[in-house]
Amino acid sequence: MKESKEYSITPKSSKPNVANEKQRRLLYNMEMEQMAKTAKALMEAVSHAQAPFFSATHLEHVRPMFKLAWTPLLAAFSIGLQDCDDQEVASLCLEGIRCAIRIACIFNMQLERDAYIQALARFTLLTASSSITEMKQKNIDTIKTSSPSHTPMETTWATPGMRSVPKATAGILRCISQLELAQLIGTGVKTRYISGVVRDRRGQPQGLPSALRSSCLWASALMVGGQDRRQMAHIQESVGETSSQSVVVAVDRIFTGSTRLDGNAIVDFVRWLCAVSMDELASAHQPRMFSLQKIVEISYYNMNRIRLQWSRIWQVIGDHFNKVGCNPNEDVAIFAVDSLRQLSMKFLEKGELANFRFQKDFLRPFEHIMKKNRSPTIRDMVIRCVAQMVNSQAANIRSGWKNIFSVFHQAASDHDETIVELAFQTTGHIVTNTFQKHFAAAIDSFQDAVKCLSEFVCNAAFPDTSMEAIRLIRHCAKYVSDRPQALREYTSDDMNVAPGDRVWVRGWFPILFELSCIINRCKLDVRTRGLTVMFEIMKSYGNTFEKHWWHDLFRIIFRIFDNMKLPEQQTEKTEWMTTTCNHALYAICDVFTQFYEPLSEILLEDLFVQLRWCVKQDNEQLARSGTNCLENLVILNGEKFNPEVWNVTCTCMLEIFQTTCPHALLTWRPAGQEEEVGDGKHMDADVDSLSQSSFERTLSDRGQSQMSTTSDETWKGKSQTRVSDQKLFAGLLIKCVVQLELIQTIDNIVFFPATSKKEDAENMAAAQRDALEEGEGEAEEVSGEADQGMYKHLGSQHLFKLLDCLLESHTFARDFNSNNEQRTALWRAGFKGKSKPNLLKQETSSLACSLRILFRMYSDHKLQDSWPDIQTRLLLVCSEALGYFISLTSESHREAWTSLLLLMLTRTLRLPDDKFRPHASCYYPHLCEMMQFDLIPELRAVLRRFFLRIGSVFHIAAPDACSPALQPTP
Repeated sequence: MKESKEYSITPKSSKPNVANEKQRRLLYNMEMEQMAKTAKALMEAVSHAQAPFFSATHLEHVRPMFKLAWTPLLAAFSIGLQDCDDQEVASLCLEGIRCAIRIACIFNMQLERDAYIQALARFTLLTASSSITEMKQKNIDTIKTSSPSHTPMETTWATPGMRSVPKATAGILRCISQLELAQLIGTGVKTRYISGVVRDRRGQPQGLPSALRSSCLWASALMVGGQDRRQMAHIQESVGETSSQSVVVAVDRIFTGSTRLDGNAIVDFVRWLCAVSMDELASAHQPRMFSLQKIVEISYYNMNRIRLQWSRIWQVIGDHFNKVGCNPNEDVAIFAVDSLRQLSMKFLEKGELANFRFQKDFLRPFEHIMKKNRSPTIRDMVIRCVAQMVNSQAANIRSGWKNIFSVFHQAASDHDETIVELAFQTTGHIVTNTFQKHFAAAIDSFQDAVKCLSEFVCNAAFPDTSMEAIRLIRHCAKYVSDRPQALREYTSDDMNVAPGDRVWVRGWFPILFELSCIINRCKLDVRTRGLTVMFEIMKSYGNTFEKHWWHDLFRIIFRIFDNMKLPEQQTEKTEWMTTTCNHALYAICDVFTQFYEPLSEILLEDLFVQLRWCVKQDNEQLARSGTNCLENLVILNGEKFNPEVWNVTCTCMLEIFQTTCPHALLTWRPAGQEEEVGDGKHMDADVDSLSQSSFERTLSDRGQSQMSTTSDETWKGKSQTRVSDQKLFAGLLIKCVVQLELIQTIDNIVFFPATSKKEDAENMAAAQRDALEEGEGEAEEVSGEADQGMYKHLGSQHLFKLLDCLLESHTFARDFNSNNEQRTALWRAGFKGKSKPNLLKQETSSLACSLRILFRMYSDHKLQDSWPDIQTRLLLVCSEALGYFISLTSESHREAWTSLLLLMLTRTLRLPDDKFRPHASCYYPHLCEMMQFDLIPELRAVLRRFFLRIGSVFHIAAPDACSPALQPTP
C-alpha cells in the first residue's frame, strides 16, 4: 500500500477525470511492476525455509481449499465489480464468480453457492432500485454472464437427483423475470407494453413492492430526453444482445430442465417461482404474467411424474392459482382460469386409476375461485370451462366429479340467470346422459350430484329451474333402483359401511335427505312438489328397503314436524302446518299402510307419537288431520293388529282424549269476577238471541265506561289480558273440535264409517212408521255392516278402554253444559261469539258411541263371560243418562237428545226378555218422568212400545194385548 500511495496521483478538484486512457494505463503498469518487486522480495526472504510441497491429485482436495478461500475471493470479486469500470477487470471478476459458482454446485456447498449467486444477481442491476440509465457495460456483461448460456447457474436447480433448491433461486428467477423486461427494452417496445409501471402525480414510480420497483425504473428510462436518450440508445443496443437465440434457449432450458430435479427440489423450485409470480402480479394496474406462464409450462413438463411427487407440486401450484384466480384484475384472473382449463384438459386425458383421488385435488382451484371470486365474468368463465371438461372428458373423470358438482353447487345459489342456467344445463346433461354411461365412475360423487340439484331447487329466483331439478332428483332414484349392484360393489378408503347398506348410504339416503331439506327450505309450491316426489319414491321403491333403513328414513321425515324447525312467524307457521304438515301426515299413513309388515314393529309407536303431536297443535286443520289419519291407519291395518298393538292403539287414543280435553273451560275466571257473574245472570235469558254485533257493542260500551274511571295503565293491562284470553279461547276451541273428531274416530273404527248415522236414520224412520217389524230387519243389516269395522278384532279390555275415553268426554261435556254461569262468563269474554258456548254435540255423540259399544258387547256371545259386568255398566250409564235428561230445563237441549233416546230405547227393546227385564226395572221410574215432557211423536211412539213390552215381560197385561212387533230380536 505504501508503494501504491507513492505512485498515486491526486486529481485536481476542478477536473476529477483529467487522466486519459494512456495515463491510466501507464499508472497501472507502474503499479503492477511495483507489486511484482514486492512479491519477489518476500519470496526471496523465505527461500531459506525447508518445507515439502505437495501437488493436489484428487478432486475432493478442492472442497476444503475452496471452503477456506471462498470468502476473500468473493470480497475481491465484488469490490472489483463495484468500484472498477474497467471492462477487463470486470470480465476477470465475472469469470471468477462463474468458476466459484461451478465449484460450489459441484460439491453441493449451499452457503457458498447462495452467496455467489446473490452477488451475481445483484450486479446485474435487474433486481436493484436503480434506473436503467445508471447501467454500465459491466452490468450488461453481468447479465450475459448470468444467462445459462454463459454460466452453470442452471446447475443450481437442474442437477439430476438434487434434493433441494437454494433460497437464492428466488433471486435468479427474479433476474430471469427482469431479463424478459430487459429484452423488451432492447427491442424498443413502447412504455405501455412494459408491465408494472405505476406513477404518482409527479411522474415517479410508486405503489409497487421493492422487488418490482426496478421494473418501473427500467421503464422510466424510456421517457428521458437529451443526453440520456443517447445513453439509452447505447443501452438498448447492449441489452438487445440478451435477446439472442442462445440466451432465450438457455432460459427455456432452466424450466425444461426442471424435470431432472427430484421430488423435493422441484417443489422448492415451484415454490420460489410462485413467489416471483406473486411479486409480478402485485401491480393493480399493469401486472406481469411472465412467471405465471412459466408455472403453466412447468406444470406441462412435470405432469408425467409419479402421482406422489405431482401431488406435492400441485399443492403449491394449486394454491397459487387460487390466489391468482381471485385477483381483482379480471385479465389476470381470466388468464389463470384459462390456464387451469388447459392444464385440466391435459391432465384429465390421462384418466385416473382406481382408489386414486388426485383429480379432486387438481380441480379444486376451480371450486375455490367460484367460491371466492364474485365477478360475474370470472364465474361465467369457470362454469364454461368446467362444462367443456364435462363434454369432452367425461369418460376419464373419476374423483373430479366432486369438484365439478361443487362448482355447480356454488353457481346454483347465484342470482345471475345466465350462470344458473348454464350450470343447470350441464348438471342436467350429467344426470341424464353421463350417469347413464359412466354411473360406476361417479358413484363416489352421487351424493354431491343430488346435493347440487337440491341447491338448484332452493334458488327461489328461478321456480322453473326448481321444478326441473326436482324431476332430476326423481330421475336419480331410478339409477339407484336399476343399479344396486354397482353401489354394493363400490368401496372407498373413507367409507366403512357394510356391503348390504351401501345402496342405502350411497344411494337412497342422499336422495331422500335432500328432498327433506327442500321441504324445510323452499316456498309452498316447491316444497309441496318435493314432498310429493319424496313419498312417490318411497311408495315406488320401498319394497327394496331394509327395516333399519326405514328407521333412518322416518327420522328424516319426522323433522318436518319438528318444533325447532318450524317458521318463527305465526302466519308462516300456520301455513306450514295447514299445508306441508297436513300433506306429510296423510302421506306417512299411506306409506305405513303400504309397507305395514316391515314398519309396524319399528315405527308404529313413533307414528302414534307424531299423531299425538299433531292433534295437540293450535291449528284446527292439522288437529283434524291427526284424528283422521289415526282413523284411516287403524281401519286400513286393524285386521293385522295383534293384541299388543291394539293395546298401544287404545292407549294412544286415551292419551289424546286426556291431553285435548278443554279443562280450562271449567276453570277459567274473568277479571272482576263478581261483576261479570252478576251481569251474566242478567243477560242469561236473551243470550241465545244476542247477535255478534250487539255483543261487540256491549263490550265496547263496557270498555268505555271502564276507561272513564280507570287510568290508562289499568286499561292497557286489561287489553293485554283480553288478548291473552282470546289466544286461550282459540286453543280451547280447537280442543273441543278434536274431542268431537276423536269421538267420531272411535265410532268409525269400531263400527265402520257411516254405520251409526245409518242406524240413527233407520231408528227415526221406524219410529215414524209406528212399527218395528221392518226396522228390526233393517237393524240386522246395520249389524252386518258393523262387522266391517274393527269390533271383531278388539278384545274386551280394549273396548272398555275406549269406553273410558268416551264416558270421560261425556261427563266433561255434561258438566260444562250444566254450568250456565261459567258458559255465560265465557260468552261475555268472547268465546264462540253469537251465543253461549255449549258442548251438546260432544255430550250426545260420546254417549251414543258408548251405548253402541255396550249394547254390541251385551249381545256378543264371545263375551258371554263378561255379560254381568257389561250389564252393570250399561244399567249405570243408561240410568244416569235418563236422570240427566229429566233434569234438563232447556227445550233445545232436550231436543238434542232425541236421537240418543231413540237409540237407547230401541236397542233395549231388541234385548231378549231375560236381559230386558233388569233394564226395564231400572229405567221405569225415569221413563214415567219423561211422559211429563212435550216429546216429539217419534219418541212417544217408542215409549209406548217400551211400556207395552214391560206389560208383556212382567205379565201385567194380557198376552194378546202385545203387538208382535214388541217381541225381542231372536
